[in-house]
Amino acid sequence: MYRKLSLILLFVLMSSLAFSAVAQDSVTVRYFTFSAAPDYLEELDTIIAAFETENPTISVEVTTAPFADYFTLLQADVVSGDAPDVFELNYENFVTYAANGTLLNIDEYLSGEAPYYPRALEAFQYNGEQLALPETFSTVLLFYNADLFDQAGIEYPTTEWTWDDAVVASEAIGALGDDYWGIYSPVQFWEFYKKAAQNGECSFFNDDMTESTINSEACVATLETMVSFMSNGYMPTAAELSGVSDSELFLSGKLGMLVTGIWMFGAFADAEFVWDVQIEPAMNQHAHHFFANGVAVSATTANAEASALWAEFLTASETAATVRVESGWELPALDQPEYFEAYLSQTPPANRAAVFMALESPVTPPVIERQNEMQDGVNALITQVVDGELTAQEALDQAKALLDELIQ
Repeated sequence: MYRKLSLILLFVLMSSLAFSAVAQDSVTVRYFTFSAAPDYLEELDTIIAAFETENPTISVEVTTAPFADYFTLLQADVVSGDAPDVFELNYENFVTYAANGTLLNIDEYLSGEAPYYPRALEAFQYNGEQLALPETFSTVLLFYNADLFDQAGIEYPTTEWTWDDAVVASEAIGALGDDYWGIYSPVQFWEFYKKAAQNGECSFFNDDMTESTINSEACVATLETMVSFMSNGYMPTAAELSGVSDSELFLSGKLGMLVTGIWMFGAFADAEFVWDVQIEPAMNQHAHHFFANGVAVSATTANAEASALWAEFLTASETAATVRVESGWELPALDQPEYFEAYLSQTPPANRAAVFMALESPVTPPVIERQNEMQDGVNALITQVVDGELTAQEALDQAKALLDELIQ
């Protein structure tokens, strides 16, 4: 009897120890997101279920917030010392959080097998450390009305085009009639920093961010090129648009080329003419907008390895990529063509491959702590150039003075 009781007690003890070990190994990763709610919560649940099946000792607990409130809530959590283990950041906010030391360097936790586009991965590095992973992206391409190109008797845009080629095509399309326009490429801050990158010799700041170089000869020439599309009559002014948006003008069939984002594919799907896309023309080199969301791990997490594992699965697994592509929940920044077969097979446009080709030359916006002041100030000065109130040189001289003040 004593022996039997001893064996029972030993079994209970061993079972308790085994249960304690399992419980100790099980962790919960808290994940905060703005992109999933309210439309893609079921898709996120599908990704989480797949992750937890592969990693049975890790569970993911999700909190969501609308974008308008997200960063206020995230910052409050960070300041209070209760940051989520893993959270989303768009690129502009990524730089701020990286500079403040709130993100974990996850280099040592990555498998090295995830097929990220290299430049997309680099975008979420800071001071040589991988402080976030590229989750999704969108970019901007050259949309063109193939019917108008045919009517004008000119070849469609190619990957070798420069903006000089676009000007030649614009002249030919404009010659079709007084109400036809060759191109529309917005003249504003977001286009300016991208075309500055296409120039290759224009940057907003020097290397150590101690001084603005936005008024350099190359930057002035870049802005003058942008404004020349309008002043030379290839592109309508705001007055000539008369309240019609650039996308409405393109849909009317009267605009040959439009520089806009891939998010317009759906809006143009039922156009009454044949249209397609191409990567943007170059000045001295190619450069394309890279609007991206990333996933970061908090520097204060108690579950670094599990958190990094979830971050990599969410951004790079075949499951996550397939769910995103099939649901239209943005595009993963992965160099894995088979994940995108369904997306690439959809038309229009026929040349959806240009979406991924653009990832080979991404450019991210210049970012400073007083970001909104920079954007608003430069935008206002560019508007004065468009309106003929300032020359490009005068506007960028003033922009330099503003930016020098903002980075002090």
